[in-house]
Amino acid sequence: MASTHDSQVYQLKNGRWAYRFSISVNGIKIARRGKTDLDGNLLQSKADAIRARKKAIKLIQIAPLQQEKKPEPVKKTVREVFNEYCDKGRADRAYQTIRKQDSIWENHLDSAFGNYMIDEIPVGIINDYLATLYYGNGYAYRYVESFLKMFYLIFGQAYSRGYISAEIYDRLCGNKDTKIHMPKLKIDEDLDVIAFTNEECAILDKYFAGTTGETAYLLGRYCGLRINEAYGLKWENVNVDKGTINIEQQMQYQDGLIKLVPLKTRNAHRTIYLSKRLIDHFKELIKQQENFTPTQLAQREQNKTNITDVDGTMISSLLLVNTLPNGHIQTVNTMKYHTRVIKQKYNINFKYHYLRHTYGTQLAVLNTPAHLLCNQMGHGNIHVTERYYIAISNNGIKVLTDNLEKL
Repeated sequence: MASTHDSQVYQLKNGRWAYRFSISVNGIKIARRGKTDLDGNLLQSKADAIRARKKAIKLIQIAPLQQEKKPEPVKKTVREVFNEYCDKGRADRAYQTIRKQDSIWENHLDSAFGNYMIDEIPVGIINDYLATLYYGNGYAYRYVESFLKMFYLIFGQAYSRGYISAEIYDRLCGNKDTKIHMPKLKIDEDLDVIAFTNEECAILDKYFAGTTGETAYLLGRYCGLRINEAYGLKWENVNVDKGTINIEQQMQYQDGLIKLVPLKTRNAHRTIYLSKRLIDHFKELIKQQENFTPTQLAQREQNKTNITDVDGTMISSLLLVNTLPNGHIQTVNTMKYHTRVIKQKYNINFKYHYLRHTYGTQLAVLNTPAHLLCNQMGHGNIHVTERYYIAISNNGIKVLTDNLEKL
C-alpha cells in the first residue's frame, strides 16, 4: 500500500482508502484505523479518508467533554436514534437512498432491533443476524451489506449525539477484532462483472429489433447507460451530427409519480460517443418524427404525459427519446416484460444492467484506455472501471490465447 504520511491517510490494494491516527485524550493514548466513514460508507478517495479521519478524531476528542456535561448518559433505543437520524441527519441524501433506508428499517430492523437500548446491543447479536440474512434467508451478499451500513449509520448517529461512549463505538464499529462485520463470503458467491456472450448478444440484438424496447436496449448495449439514464434521455441531449449524447438526468418513480431527477454523482454527468449503428438508429427515429401525419401528431398530443423535470417544471413526455410513436411514455418498468419473455423463450437471464457490464468488458477487451472507458461509464473511481479489464470473459480468453500463440 502507498502511504501518505503527512495526512495519515493511505490507499489500499483494492483502490479504496483508509486512515489512521494516534492521539492522547486525558492522558490516555488512543490509536485508531478506519476504512469507512461514520455512516459505514467505504472511502473511495483520499479526500473521503481525510474527512473521515477528522470526524473520527473530533468525536473522540469531544467524548470526554460530553461525559463531563452529562454524567448520566441519555438512554435511547435504536428506534429513537434512527428516528432522530431521519429527522435531522439525512436531508442531503438522495430520494432513492432514503427509500432504501426506510425499507430496510420498516421491513427488517425495526422489529428485530428497535426496542434495544443503543448502548446495550451486543455485537454478537448483530453478527448472527447478518449471518442469518445471508446464509439462512439467502439474501444477496450486496444486499446484506446494506444492512451492515445501516448499523454503522445508526451507531455513528448515536456516537455523534453522545448516546454511546467512545469505548462502545470502538467495540461496535472500530476495533477489527470485535466490530460488527459481514459473514464470510460463500465460495460460489458471484460478485464479478456479468456480461453477455457474443452468442447471447446476437440473440438479444435479433429479439429487440423492431420492438418498443429497441432504443433503450441499444442505449444499454452500445452506450453502457444505466436504465434510469436511458429512459431519462431527452432529444435535446442527442447530437447526431457530432455523434454524441449528453447524460444530464435520470428517470425515477417518486411516490408513484414519474420524474426526471438529478444524476446520483457528479461523474455520472458525461458525454458519450456513439457507434455508427446507434447514430443511424437515431437518424431513423428523427426521420420518422418528421414524417408524422397530422393525425399521428394529434394522437401523440392526446397520449402524451406531463412529467416533472429536474428543475421542478412540468414538461411533455414527447421530449424524451424513449417515447413511442403514438405518444405513450415508456418508463424504467418497461423492460420487465422483455426480461420475462427472454427468460422463457431463450433461457437467458436478462437484466438491463448486464448490458452495461457487456459494454464495459467488450471495450476493455478491445484495449480501450482505462481513463476513456471510465468517462464513458460515468465512474467516480477508475478502480471501479478496472473491474472490466480483469473480468473473465470468452472474448478476453480468446484474445489471451491468441496472444499466447504469439509468444
